[in-house]
Amino acid sequence: MKKILLIILCFFLPFLAVLFHEGLTRRVLWAILFQLIGHIPGVIYGIYVVTSEPRGRR
Repeated sequence: MKKILLIILCFFLPFLAVLFHEGLTRRVLWAILFQLIGHIPGVIYGIYVVTSEPRGRR
């Protein structure tokens, strides 16, 4: 259920969804950068990160 809510959040604020999923990491900075470049790249990157495992748990 949590992952579904994060995916929905990705459509509005991708960097925030990545922050909730990963914590404060470089991936959040990449999500902000992609969001500044354009909304669609930010959404795609956010969904990619949210659907993958967090880096600390690999």
